[in-house]
Amino acid sequence: MKILVTAAKTGGHIFPAIAVGLDLIKKGHEVVFLGSGAEIERSAVKDTGFAYFSIQMKGFRGKGILAKIMALLLIPKSIYSTASLIKKEKIDGMIGFGGFITVPSGIACFLMRKPLFTHEQNSVYGSANRLLSKIAMINFLGFPLNSQPRNTIISGNPIRDAFTSSSNNFEAREGHAINIYVTGGSQGSEYINKNIPIAFKNSPHVINIKHQCGENKLDLVNELYRETELNFEVKEFYKNPESLIDWSDFIISRSGALSISEITSMSKGVLMIPLPSSIDNHQFYNAKHIESINMGIIHLEESGETALKEKINSIISQDLFNKWKENNNMDHIKAAQTISTKVLESLGIR
Repeated sequence: MKILVTAAKTGGHIFPAIAVGLDLIKKGHEVVFLGSGAEIERSAVKDTGFAYFSIQMKGFRGKGILAKIMALLLIPKSIYSTASLIKKEKIDGMIGFGGFITVPSGIACFLMRKPLFTHEQNSVYGSANRLLSKIAMINFLGFPLNSQPRNTIISGNPIRDAFTSSSNNFEAREGHAINIYVTGGSQGSEYINKNIPIAFKNSPHVINIKHQCGENKLDLVNELYRETELNFEVKEFYKNPESLIDWSDFIISRSGALSISEITSMSKGVLMIPLPSSIDNHQFYNAKHIESINMGIIHLEESGETALKEKINSIISQDLFNKWKENNNMDHIKAAQTISTKVLESLGIR
């Protein structure tokens, strides 16, 4: 079988697509990856064995009126380009991992009478997946949704193999430093960069910090940490976040679906600071799910600096981070295998 996987521009879409694609290859099938041509896609699919193609596509939601018009005008051309690719590559079916790129490719599959599957990473349905769910054979979900479409399977979020194990030492912490990994994602977060160091100022605890700040933010964040008594390391980007999660007692992070799936799959808890501008407030609802399985707590930016400081202190003083480690979030560890198996079964491969 030859399967088309579509994802673009953000790691939250790209890396789950790659995890499923790699499992399909492991099962002896071929994978064609369709993206937008962004460097993050090309870098991520390097050495995977996938054939890589791109179409010109722009996002729609959250954009200005002119950008929306341009995005709509590109759809017919993108449908034609994808249909040509399906015919040329003899594609047997497609898995779309969300984002606007999946709309023309999904429509092309439908017109070419090729089976279509979707995967939604977040706790709120994205517009593209909501549209395509009506014509999809199976709709896979990373988290349970309040309102689920027909033919739904809660598969979990596909994560890379590196995020499925942890040393998870339960040592007595009296007199020992607490290790905390702070991250606002690969691009960094202005709120996290500015407020987390301040929240640790005059902390009574012995703490080691490793903080991923994003490009061109290093000097500012280093300067803020120098006003604390912490042992800290700040880098623009860590290439192996799984090693940072393993090192940590708990993590402070945004609540993107993939990030919190990776963290909790390694049996680590997280102080989640949802991005207020996330579409449909999906980061907040992602975080609510993690709270419900007792693997983290939420801090809203609007709650202020004092509340942030109090939450960090309570996590440490009440030993919440070790209680979080006692929980095992197994929802995502087998997600890639579940999706690939169900797709192949639907295509007649047993």
